[in-house]
Amino acid sequence: MYARLRAQILDLDRVPGSRLTERGLETELGASRTPLRAALMRLEGEGLVSRDGRAWQVSPIDLGEIAQLSELRDAVETAAARLSCARAADADIAALAAQLDGFDPGRPTDEAVHAGTGFHVRLAALSGNAFFADTVDSAMTRLARSRWLVARSEEPWEEHREILRCVAARQADDAAELIHEHIVGTHARLLAALGADARMLRGRGLAIVG
Repeated sequence: MYARLRAQILDLDRVPGSRLTERGLETELGASRTPLRAALMRLEGEGLVSRDGRAWQVSPIDLGEIAQLSELRDAVETAAARLSCARAADADIAALAAQLDGFDPGRPTDEAVHAGTGFHVRLAALSGNAFFADTVDSAMTRLARSRWLVARSEEPWEEHREILRCVAARQADDAAELIHEHIVGTHARLLAALGADARMLRGRGLAIVG
């Protein structure tokens, strides 16, 4: 149940700002109250839902949170990239490169979002520090809904390849600088997409705050 609700929220099947009631979800999902409430509390811990009086709400897309998460990613992923250059096994770098080469940016948006998250988490994991990977995974989950707007752009995928080439060459300064530029650029593209599409998104019922 948790996985199903989480996927619906991240894939925008349940739009930001929409109201959720436990009784309605019980009927829709065929769930009992206790596991449903546990799932909602877990999603609340991930920042995907919040309490709205006696009901729940799918958390709005928060521009302030997006900025803070981008800063977090910049700090963590640049450090992880430097460590990856020193610690990553050649075979693990090659496996990630093969995964990149096998992905088509023209595939459905949900697949692009999931693949992008997977790349950044696996890149952080190459550092050998599981806390880096967990932090990146958490940040990317909170950003997932807004990343739908830019996920099918081909530019980030070529940037991924350039970053990984620097890691493979053990060029720590270059890898850190490229991932910094990538995160800053992604943030700028997100803000531009949200600004350009704000009226359309609100017309679809998506709540945007900040």
